[in-house]
Formats: sequence, structure tokens, C-alpha cells
Amino acid sequence: MTRSGLTSLVPSLVLVLGVTTACSDPAPAPIPSTTQPTDPTSQPTPSESPSESPSDSGANGDDAKGPEAVGTLVDRLEVPWGVDFLPDGAAVVTERMTGRVLRVEPGGTLSRLGAITTSVPQGEAGLLGVAVSPDFDTDRTLFLYLTTSSDNRVVRAELDGDRLGEPTVVLDGIPAGFIHDGGRIAFGPDGHLYVTTGETGDPELAQDPDSLAGKILRITVDGDPAPGNPDPGSPVWSLGHRNVQGLAWDDEGRLWASEFGDSTWDELNLVEKGGNYGWPEVEGTGGGSDFIDPQLVWPVEDASPSGLAYADGHLWMAGLRGQRLWRIRVSAKGRATRPTAFFTEDYGRLRTVVTTPDDQLWLTTSNQDGRGEPAQGDDRIVVIQP
Repeated sequence: MTRSGLTSLVPSLVLVLGVTTACSDPAPAPIPSTTQPTDPTSQPTPSESPSESPSDSGANGDDAKGPEAVGTLVDRLEVPWGVDFLPDGAAVVTERMTGRVLRVEPGGTLSRLGAITTSVPQGEAGLLGVAVSPDFDTDRTLFLYLTTSSDNRVVRAELDGDRLGEPTVVLDGIPAGFIHDGGRIAFGPDGHLYVTTGETGDPELAQDPDSLAGKILRITVDGDPAPGNPDPGSPVWSLGHRNVQGLAWDDEGRLWASEFGDSTWDELNLVEKGGNYGWPEVEGTGGGSDFIDPQLVWPVEDASPSGLAYADGHLWMAGLRGQRLWRIRVSAKGRATRPTAFFTEDYGRLRTVVTTPDDQLWLTTSNQDGRGEPAQGDDRIVVIQP
């Protein structure tokens, strides 16, 4: 189904705007309630074990049943990028272009918490990821990743009621560029903050252990290298990345990352401590003993992956250029198999997918980023029942 056919489908959820400049705009465009999967047989899976049977999978439920779109929760956003949930079930959402930090209720009410005025939007840069402190009930702290005029950095800011306080720097000096700025941040099961960075269009930085570019970093809430890092004095957890924008942990605590390829293969990687994922020496598989091969690869026109989430025994990967949501089965042995595409071209470019506290998915579009074709109501958050 194409995006032009949306108006004949089911109505969206009611949107109640708390603070917005677009409250008089038309109602959000409706979205489909069901979708047909794209046949995944054409997708290359070079590292999938051919001997693995369905009985080996750790997935719950029937793979034959596809996800369903429930409704448009919020629309008329400006490039929503980061999403994370507060203990009360509301979400914090960042907008890359405006620097706004928003609160979105499960029912769709939208309010403004504040703005990060030091963020500098350009190209792929600006206000990017957000992570809610694991101790939010006591410290009321949000962590944010942004581009300034001189670097990329992680900051933290406290919420005083529903007002965002002044941010303070946690980690700075991450190389910034017009492209490939990484930007996804998330707290792992170990309580430490994981930060993805891009190589800013300078591929050699990804292999430089002294550069913070082209890496996955692991730090404490104070910005120090986390205990147990490969090099105790460095925040680097893994290297050889081109531009990771998706992080997710499965039920076994394994870390997965979605990564933009160059001109041939996008990647899904199972991230190991100290692992080297090959860029720019290798794109896709074939790294030999020096590099870790991806678990799955896709032609770049089918993915260009950004957000990554885990729910119901599957990884869910949002595609920008691919304009589709990929469901990927994760076996009990930690193998990624059976990639299947849904919602192909229904919503245009898809930036972020997150699992909600009630086990639904929120999916954000990215059609106002200068590379998409915005429809009426873009950008939006769509609710998906996996």
C-alpha cells in the first residue's frame, strides 16, 4: 500500500495537543490497520546458519502473523529522532531540527518540556537521541545527544515538574560532521549508558582507537569509561562502525546494533565487547578473522536502518531509504534470522522504533528531514501492535 492511499483507511487515534503551534491543523491522516509483508526470500542473509530450524527460535507467537498499525498517535512533528519512556508511561521525544524536547502521553497529549538551544541542526546533525535515567524516580534526569558548533556531545538535564532544566555536559569531544553523527543513546541492562557515534564522513576514524568517532561507547552517568570496558581508560566498547543509529538488547541481554552501509550493504550486528566491525576495510561480510561479520545484511535501497527495538522474540528495525519496518527473528542461540518487511512505503522514511511499556511499538517517520516526501500530517508517531 502506498502513502497516497491512506485517506481511505481507518481513522487515527484522537490527538490532544498540550502545547503546539499546529493545534488548528487538520486531523492526522489515517493509517492502515493491517499490512502485508514483503517476501524476505530476496534478502541476503550470508551469516544465517542454514541448519537452524524454526524449533531453535526463541520467538514467541506465530511468525506468520504480521504486525498491525493501531493509529497515528501524534502528527505534525519536525523530524522526531529520539524516544524513551518515563516511569509513568509517557515518552520523551526529541526533534532534530528544532531542538525541542517533548512529552507525549500514551493517549496522544503533547506538551513541551523545553529545548536544547545549543544544538546545531545541519545535514544529519542536531538534537538526536534521548535516554531516561534508570533512577529517574529519584534523580529526575534525562540524557541527550546533540551536535553543537564544535562537536557531538552527551548532556544531562533534570526535569523540574514538566520543565527541562539547564543541561550539563557528560561527555564532549565526539567528532561531528554534516553526515554520520550516530546519535543513539540507551541504558543497558548493566546500568551503563551506551552511545553510538558515526565516522562523520572520515572513514579512517572508525579504526582509530584514540578517536570517539565510528564507535559504540559505554560510559557511566558521569561520563567516565564504564568499569569493564576493553581499555579501562577509554569509553570505547566496539569500533569499526560507519554510522550506528539503532541499539537494542534481547531477553538474554545481548546487544544488537543496526548500521548504515555505504553503497552496497547495510548491517545488523551482534555487538561484542572490544569487537571490530570492519569499516572501512570491509562493508558487509567477508572480514575474515580480523573483523566481526554482521549477522544480516541488506542492499542499501531496502534498509538504510536507523532505530532498533526488541519485542516478542524479534528485533524490529526501521528503514529510512527502505521505507519499511523489518521484523527479524532472534533464536535462543543468538542468531538473527527470517527478516520480513512490513508497511513498505506506507509512511515514507522511518527513523525510530521503540517498545512501549505495554509491549506495543511506536514508530516515528522522518519525512521532514530534507530527504523525504512529506505527506499531510508528517512527521508522525504511529502505534504498532507487533
